[in-house]
Amino acid sequence: MRTCTWILLALFIVTSASDLFAAAEVHAYRVGKVVTMDGDDRVINNAIVIVTDGKITAVGRSRDVEVPPGATVIEKPQLWLVPGMVECHNHTGGSSPDLHDYIYLTNPGLRTLEAIVPDGVEMERARAGGVTTVLTIPGSGNNMSGFGTILKTAGTGSVEEAVLKAPGSLKIAQAGNPERYFYGVGRSFMNFNTRQTLRKAMEYHKAMTAWEQGELAEEPPKDLHWEEFRALFRRETVASVHTQIYQVLMTTVKMVAGEFGIRTVLDHSTFDAWKVARLVNEDQSIYTINGPRQLHFDRTQRRIMGNAARWWQGGVRQLGINTDSPVVPQEELFYQASMACYYGWTPYEALKGVTRIPAEALMMDHRLGSITVGLDADFCLWTGDPIDPRSSCEMTIIDGHVTYDANGKRVF
Repeated sequence: MRTCTWILLALFIVTSASDLFAAAEVHAYRVGKVVTMDGDDRVINNAIVIVTDGKITAVGRSRDVEVPPGATVIEKPQLWLVPGMVECHNHTGGSSPDLHDYIYLTNPGLRTLEAIVPDGVEMERARAGGVTTVLTIPGSGNNMSGFGTILKTAGTGSVEEAVLKAPGSLKIAQAGNPERYFYGVGRSFMNFNTRQTLRKAMEYHKAMTAWEQGELAEEPPKDLHWEEFRALFRRETVASVHTQIYQVLMTTVKMVAGEFGIRTVLDHSTFDAWKVARLVNEDQSIYTINGPRQLHFDRTQRRIMGNAARWWQGGVRQLGINTDSPVVPQEELFYQASMACYYGWTPYEALKGVTRIPAEALMMDHRLGSITVGLDADFCLWTGDPIDPRSSCEMTIIDGHVTYDANGKRVF
């Protein structure tokens, strides 16, 4: 009787395992070239990528990778497979009017999560342009407009399905647009007010940390204004800083990254901001995401310069590109990278600057930004090098599902 029981149990386990294997959704993409953007910067010709249940499970030469039995094979030998592009500065992933509540000069209690629209027409256009992930942040009409949300552009009807991380970053704007705030403010007051807001948030974080570590007898009162700042001071999320000319960018590096120890993403970083390259290079946790302006006429040298090229010449390697969508349409992220190359940057680094680098900047490179085993199956099939404006995105895959197919409905 006991032997019979063990036999039945073994049969049940084997049957269950085979059912699970059969239920796995497996796709094999056989393509002409894979630009992996992985740690070894591999470019593989005549390649194949295996996707199982939304994750990348194998990458290599077609002759070296065995296609699992029952897998759906997609034959695209004329196309390039590249990681889905990641946008660090987006305002089109939510209801636009709701992203711009400039009530006070700093609004620490606001966030974009409640305004996310995951299936809007702008997300469809993003997919058609090869963009699979965006950081949707508030605008820059004041110095601190709230927390942003990292979401995929797959077009699902559910916010929960679309959102990868919330909060995804804190939006800070240190000059430019905030100077027009109501009565008009100058940089001295803006820096004072931003600093005092961050100090209040840090004091709250330190008090809560002390209580959690048993150093305080009573729990401090919970304050939702400051609660989401705690991830910033634990360096688990980043500050996205609207910062441009070199004087303002110096303040960003010294205050946000230096004084408060916050992981910082330098958004825009245009005009003559590249002059601060040496200071930026002293903190390897800082990422520079340039754009949407890709050129600057330097009056001191009396010539036009490429912004990304000057950052690169200054030794900055953690360099990417943004569109500030809808300032430049989200689907033109690749074209902004093309413009950066036209003005002196290099194509491979530019492609990295819209894939792996922004994924690293947002601390999401464990999920996105490269064709690596274990990462989300977010990638696109292009007719050629995406940095070449003649190329087009023919298919976009997000979490292993085809979310755009130009053969069915071409957007561009």
